[in-house]
Amino acid sequence: MSASGGGRVPWGAALLAAIATVSWAFLAMVGIAALGLHLIGADRAGALGPMTAAVTVLAVGGSVIPSGDVGVFGLEGAQAHAAIDIAPLGVSLAGALLLGWLFVRSLRAAGAVIGRAELAVRAGLVAALFLLLLAGLTWVGNDTVTIDGATLVLPGLGRQRTEHDLLSRLPEQLGDIADIGAGLLPDRLAELVDAKASVGFTVAAGRSVLGGAVWVVAVLLIALPATRRTPLPPGGQALHRTVRPAVSALCGVLVLAVGAGLVAGIYAAVGDDHPGLVLGSALLGAPNGVWIGVPLGLFIPWYGRASGALREVLPDPVDDLLAGPGGEPLTVGRLAELDGRVWLLVVASVLLMLAAGVLTAARTPVGSSRPFAFAGWCALRLGVVTALALPLLVWLTRVSAGASLSVLGFDTFGAGLELYGNAPLACALGAGWGAAAGAAGALAAWATGAAGRRAAALARRDEGAAGTRRDDGGGGDGDGRPEGYEGGRGA
Repeated sequence: MSASGGGRVPWGAALLAAIATVSWAFLAMVGIAALGLHLIGADRAGALGPMTAAVTVLAVGGSVIPSGDVGVFGLEGAQAHAAIDIAPLGVSLAGALLLGWLFVRSLRAAGAVIGRAELAVRAGLVAALFLLLLAGLTWVGNDTVTIDGATLVLPGLGRQRTEHDLLSRLPEQLGDIADIGAGLLPDRLAELVDAKASVGFTVAAGRSVLGGAVWVVAVLLIALPATRRTPLPPGGQALHRTVRPAVSALCGVLVLAVGAGLVAGIYAAVGDDHPGLVLGSALLGAPNGVWIGVPLGLFIPWYGRASGALREVLPDPVDDLLAGPGGEPLTVGRLAELDGRVWLLVVASVLLMLAAGVLTAARTPVGSSRPFAFAGWCALRLGVVTALALPLLVWLTRVSAGASLSVLGFDTFGAGLELYGNAPLACALGAGWGAAAGAAGALAAWATGAAGRRAAALARRDEGAAGTRRDDGGGGDGDGRPEGYEGGRGA
């Protein structure tokens, strides 16, 4: 098979690069998932291997189905039902960064332009090997954890001592509940010692492979415009100077924000009574929290509700706002009424966008543009990219989790957590914030002489070629800048 331009597709090199790319990506995801689960103590409840496989599958868009069967008080009809829709984005981000970076590095040997056939072959091999390994994880990620009621009390206790030990562990708020039903509760608690509960989880293979296919294609499609030194097929050279500066800038600041979240998690763990739990949670879910905070700080409202034990996992004051029946928006203003420090989230989000604007300008060739025309182009490009990125963040960080225990049709326990953002409003506000940040960042970069200084060689080469066609000689100095450009004094 020949690549466009007359060259042949290097099948051997492409296969070796795909094997290395997929292997390192999975090693990173499995390592992060295993370490995070170990730190939060999940391996004390079950086998770490199957749980790690299940979390990795969830991280790449897969589906895990939990189930349970509880035999308590002699009732065999008790069923535990649960539904979970939340991705550990810490695992996802680690895999996406390695997969995308190694994939685009393998393309650089092609030169300034890569043939369409070679690009398709390399991407296809990466996707095929990724799905092959994912299918193996769907087979591994199945397990059952059995909870023995006899472990609830100390060994060697008789029936009466068992009853007394269990009753002594009841919260004080229950008062004299033990007297209800003329001793009914103590009798049932003693029977609980003989009961066993099994909680299992199963990876849905078909849905997981389909979700993984969407995930790996999305990662490869984002990696191509997010890297500025990677060749593109013929006809795509204009993307070097138009799309890539804005996409790479926004992706860079979002990853930097996650790094800041991880540092905050490490700092919080230092003085905490359970540092492993804090570190493990940060390792698995730092992007979840950070990428919820960024849209929220840009005044994009969230909606949701929380009940039962799942309410306890939310930070203050979010848990208070979501304790109601739901439907009320979760905004910065409402949070600030409970804690004024929430306004710092707005400051951080605005600075994040401004940094993206400055980076976009620094990575965009100036060409023959004047300052306000240059700012307009940067505003347009970053506005379009942010309008697409913020709804994607809202979709990635949505949370839906629920659990209930039903005995013979009666719900005896319930907990739920739901959190979702307004994607259409995120698109509109993203366009506005991106345009404003792009214009402000471009003017700041022009005034300081930073505009175009970080433009990649491929973008400058393409800009020079475009200038030659447009100006019959380019009118430039070969560095992607017009003659006489001196930072902010050029015009």
